[in-house]
Amino acid sequence: MSADLETPASTRVDAAQYGLAAVLLVVGAYTVYDAMTLDVGFADPVGPRVFPVVIGAGLVVTSVLLAVATARGSRPEPEAGEDVDVTTPADWPTVLKLVGVVLLTIATVGWLGWALAGVILFAGAAWALGSRTTIRDVLVGLVLAVASWYGFVVGLGIPLTPGVLDGIL
Repeated sequence: MSADLETPASTRVDAAQYGLAAVLLVVGAYTVYDAMTLDVGFADPVGPRVFPVVIGAGLVVTSVLLAVATARGSRPEPEAGEDVDVTTPADWPTVLKLVGVVLLTIATVGWLGWALAGVILFAGAAWALGSRTTIRDVLVGLVLAVASWYGFVVGLGIPLTPGVLDGIL
């Protein structure tokens, strides 16, 4: 007999949950450490350290809470599969199309700039996921990409490359 058949489900160790807790702890601790080593100079009190420290501390707290819950016997419930057929295999052609679109976006963002590469990303992802309204997808992608470019450059002060649209945007 295997060990799983002899051990009641309530006393089995859920190694996956402990593993996830360990990964969260390591990532959170490293995030806090890395944030504390930032050289901020004479930044205001809310400098570049605040958000990474908050996120890292949140990951550490989450990892501890997950480990405690696991030790107390909390077990995740399996997906009920309301509208998901878990026996259906992955749609690899769609996955490969999406990977290709992302790689094309990465390859062209430096030359085309975010506004046009974002159009490729949005319209290409819509195409890969089954949309057949190419003109609408390109127009929606253009609006989203240009709006996000202005949001980062003007709203947040984070420069994104305009690429071939330098002087137009």
